[in-house]
Amino acid sequence: MFSANFSITVTAIAFGVVFLAELPDKTALAGLMLGTRYRAGYVFAGVAAAFAVHVALAIAAGSVLTLLPHRLVQAVVGVLFLAGAIMLLLKKSDGDEEIETPADQSFWKVSGAGFMLILVAEFGDLTQIMTANLAARYDNPVSVGVGAVFALWAVAGIGILGGRTLMKYVPLRLITRIAAAVMAALAAFSLYEAIAG
Repeated sequence: MFSANFSITVTAIAFGVVFLAELPDKTALAGLMLGTRYRAGYVFAGVAAAFAVHVALAIAAGSVLTLLPHRLVQAVVGVLFLAGAIMLLLKKSDGDEEIETPADQSFWKVSGAGFMLILVAEFGDLTQIMTANLAARYDNPVSVGVGAVFALWAVAGIGILGGRTLMKYVPLRLITRIAAAVMAALAAFSLYEAIAG
Protein backbone atom coordinates (compact mmCIF):
# COMPACT_ATOMS: atom_id res chain seq x y z
CA MET A 1 0.00 0.00 0.00
CA PHE A 2 3.06 2.28 0.22
CA SER A 3 3.32 4.79 -2.60
CA ALA A 4 6.53 4.65 -4.58
CA ASN A 5 6.40 8.38 -5.32
CA PHE A 6 8.10 10.65 -2.84
CA SER A 7 6.46 14.08 -2.71
CA ILE A 8 8.29 17.13 -1.43
CA THR A 9 4.93 18.94 -1.21
CA VAL A 10 3.35 16.26 1.00
CA THR A 11 6.52 16.14 3.11
CA ALA A 12 6.40 19.93 3.55
CA ILE A 13 2.71 19.88 4.49
CA ALA A 14 3.29 17.09 7.02
CA PHE A 15 6.29 18.94 8.42
CA GLY A 16 4.35 22.19 8.81
CA VAL A 17 1.24 20.67 10.40
CA VAL A 18 3.14 18.42 12.81
CA PHE A 19 5.71 21.09 13.68
CA LEU A 20 3.07 23.67 14.57
CA ALA A 21 0.99 21.14 16.51
CA GLU A 22 3.95 19.81 18.50
CA LEU A 23 5.69 23.11 19.28
CA PRO A 24 3.32 24.17 22.07
CA ASP A 25 3.13 20.61 23.44
CA LYS A 26 4.35 19.61 26.90
CA THR A 27 6.94 17.24 25.39
CA ALA A 28 8.82 20.22 23.93
CA LEU A 29 8.97 21.61 27.45
CA ALA A 30 10.05 18.21 28.78
CA GLY A 31 12.86 18.16 26.22
CA LEU A 32 13.85 21.64 27.33
CA MET A 33 14.03 20.54 30.96
CA LEU A 34 16.04 17.41 30.15
CA GLY A 35 18.34 19.46 27.92
CA THR A 36 19.12 21.88 30.74
CA ARG A 37 20.18 19.03 33.04
CA TYR A 38 21.95 16.61 30.69
CA ARG A 39 24.06 16.57 27.54
CA ALA A 40 21.89 17.74 24.66
CA GLY A 41 23.12 15.08 22.23
CA TYR A 42 22.27 12.26 24.62
CA VAL A 43 18.80 13.65 25.28
CA PHE A 44 18.15 14.21 21.57
CA ALA A 45 19.16 10.63 20.67
CA GLY A 46 16.55 9.17 23.00
CA VAL A 47 13.84 11.65 22.13
CA ALA A 48 14.45 11.24 18.37
CA ALA A 49 14.21 7.44 18.61
CA ALA A 50 10.90 7.67 20.51
CA PHE A 51 9.45 10.07 17.95
CA ALA A 52 10.48 7.73 15.10
CA VAL A 53 8.58 4.89 16.81
CA HIS A 54 5.49 7.09 17.18
CA VAL A 55 5.55 8.16 13.54
CA ALA A 56 5.88 4.53 12.38
CA LEU A 57 2.81 3.59 14.45
CA ALA A 58 0.85 6.59 13.12
CA ILE A 59 1.77 5.81 9.50
CA ALA A 60 0.64 2.20 9.95
CA ALA A 61 -2.71 3.41 11.33
CA GLY A 62 -3.09 5.91 8.49
CA SER A 63 -2.29 3.27 5.88
CA VAL A 64 -5.11 1.10 7.23
CA LEU A 65 -7.50 4.05 6.81
CA THR A 66 -6.71 4.16 3.07
CA LEU A 67 -8.48 0.81 2.65
CA LEU A 68 -11.83 2.49 3.41
CA PRO A 69 -13.93 4.35 0.78
CA HIS A 70 -12.33 7.69 -0.17
CA ARG A 71 -15.29 9.92 0.78
CA LEU A 72 -15.64 8.24 4.19
CA VAL A 73 -11.91 8.65 4.86
CA GLN A 74 -12.05 12.35 3.87
CA ALA A 75 -15.01 12.90 6.20
CA VAL A 76 -13.26 11.14 9.10
CA VAL A 77 -9.98 12.97 8.45
CA GLY A 78 -11.82 16.30 8.23
CA VAL A 79 -13.61 15.72 11.52
CA LEU A 80 -10.37 14.65 13.21
CA PHE A 81 -8.50 17.70 11.91
CA LEU A 82 -11.34 19.91 13.14
CA ALA A 83 -11.24 18.19 16.53
CA GLY A 84 -7.47 18.75 16.64
CA ALA A 85 -7.90 22.45 15.90
CA ILE A 86 -10.53 22.75 18.64
CA MET A 87 -8.33 20.84 21.10
CA LEU A 88 -5.43 23.22 20.42
CA LEU A 89 -7.61 26.29 20.92
CA LEU A 90 -9.14 24.96 24.14
CA LYS A 91 -5.90 23.51 25.51
CA LYS A 92 -4.81 25.02 28.79
CA SER A 93 -1.14 25.73 29.27
CA ASP A 94 0.62 22.88 31.02
CA GLY A 95 2.55 23.88 34.09
CA ASP A 96 6.12 22.82 34.61
CA GLU A 97 5.98 19.19 35.59
CA GLU A 98 8.68 17.43 37.50
CA ILE A 99 10.51 14.98 35.29
CA GLU A 100 12.34 12.07 36.76
CA THR A 101 15.79 11.83 35.27
CA PRO A 102 18.71 9.50 35.89
CA ALA A 103 21.33 10.48 38.44
CA ASP A 104 24.32 9.89 36.15
CA GLN A 105 25.30 11.33 32.77
CA SER A 106 25.91 8.08 30.82
CA PHE A 107 24.58 7.97 27.26
CA TRP A 108 22.30 4.99 27.88
CA LYS A 109 20.78 6.41 31.07
CA VAL A 110 20.14 9.87 29.64
CA SER A 111 18.95 8.78 26.19
CA GLY A 112 16.88 6.03 27.81
CA ALA A 113 15.18 8.57 30.06
CA GLY A 114 14.41 10.80 27.06
CA PHE A 115 13.15 7.83 25.04
CA MET A 116 10.84 6.56 27.79
CA LEU A 117 9.53 10.03 28.62
CA ILE A 118 8.53 10.75 25.02
CA LEU A 119 7.34 7.22 24.31
CA VAL A 120 4.86 7.39 27.18
CA ALA A 121 3.92 11.09 26.89
CA GLU A 122 3.31 11.05 23.13
CA PHE A 123 1.31 7.82 22.85
CA GLY A 124 -2.05 8.78 21.34
CA ASP A 125 -0.98 12.44 21.32
CA LEU A 126 -2.51 14.97 18.93
CA THR A 127 0.53 14.92 16.61
CA GLN A 128 0.40 11.13 16.35
CA ILE A 129 -3.27 11.36 15.38
CA MET A 130 -2.52 14.17 12.91
CA THR A 131 0.25 12.07 11.33
CA ALA A 132 -2.15 9.15 10.87
CA ASN A 133 -4.69 11.58 9.33
CA LEU A 134 -2.11 12.97 6.92
CA ALA A 135 -1.04 9.45 5.91
CA ALA A 136 -4.67 8.58 5.17
CA ARG A 137 -5.35 11.86 3.40
CA TYR A 138 -2.40 11.80 1.02
CA ASP A 139 -1.92 8.01 0.70
CA ASN A 140 1.82 8.66 0.67
CA PRO A 141 3.15 7.24 3.95
CA VAL A 142 6.83 7.71 3.15
CA SER A 143 6.47 11.43 2.41
CA VAL A 144 4.22 11.98 5.42
CA GLY A 145 6.54 9.94 7.65
CA VAL A 146 9.63 11.87 6.61
CA GLY A 147 7.89 15.22 7.13
CA ALA A 148 6.47 14.19 10.51
CA VAL A 149 9.75 12.75 11.80
CA PHE A 150 11.73 15.83 10.78
CA ALA A 151 9.09 18.11 12.33
CA LEU A 152 9.18 16.23 15.63
CA TRP A 153 12.98 16.17 15.61
CA ALA A 154 13.06 19.91 14.87
CA VAL A 155 10.73 20.63 17.78
CA ALA A 156 12.82 18.38 20.03
CA GLY A 157 15.98 20.21 18.96
CA ILE A 158 14.38 23.59 19.59
CA GLY A 159 13.09 22.44 22.96
CA ILE A 160 16.41 20.96 24.01
CA LEU A 161 18.68 23.73 22.72
CA GLY A 162 16.75 26.95 22.67
CA GLY A 163 13.16 26.72 23.79
CA ARG A 164 13.39 29.45 26.36
CA THR A 165 14.79 31.94 23.87
CA LEU A 166 12.04 31.15 21.33
CA MET A 167 9.30 31.58 23.91
CA LYS A 168 10.68 35.05 24.77
CA TYR A 169 10.06 36.24 21.21
CA VAL A 170 7.14 34.12 20.00
CA PRO A 171 4.20 33.77 22.41
CA LEU A 172 3.03 30.19 22.90
CA ARG A 173 -0.56 31.34 22.38
CA LEU A 174 0.31 32.64 18.88
CA ILE A 175 2.01 29.37 17.92
CA THR A 176 -1.02 27.43 19.15
CA ARG A 177 -3.43 29.61 17.18
CA ILE A 178 -1.41 29.24 13.98
CA ALA A 179 -1.40 25.44 14.41
CA ALA A 180 -5.16 25.47 15.03
CA ALA A 181 -5.78 27.61 11.93
CA VAL A 182 -3.73 25.26 9.72
CA MET A 183 -5.64 22.25 11.08
CA ALA A 184 -8.99 23.99 10.60
CA ALA A 185 -8.07 24.76 6.97
CA LEU A 186 -7.13 21.11 6.39
CA ALA A 187 -10.40 20.05 8.04
CA ALA A 188 -12.41 22.33 5.75
CA PHE A 189 -10.62 21.05 2.65
CA SER A 190 -11.08 17.39 3.65
CA LEU A 191 -14.77 17.89 4.48
CA TYR A 192 -15.29 19.73 1.18
CA GLU A 193 -13.74 16.77 -0.68
CA ALA A 194 -15.92 14.34 1.26
CA ILE A 195 -19.08 16.25 0.34
CA ALA A 196 -18.14 17.11 -3.25
CA GLY A 197 -16.80 13.62 -3.93
